Amino acid sequence: MADGFLEKHHEDYEARKAAWIRKKKHLPKAGKRQIERPDDESL
Repeated sequence: MADGFLEKHHEDYEARKAAWIRKKKHLPKAGKRQIERPDDESL
């Protein structure tokens, strides 16, 4: 393919991948959530 079709699509892919990685790094990590239980279990 003389028009660089594959190269253009690969460049687009790399740009989208880099943006996704930057976004992923800034998301807070989901940790284990603690369930708050009342002191009185007779409820």
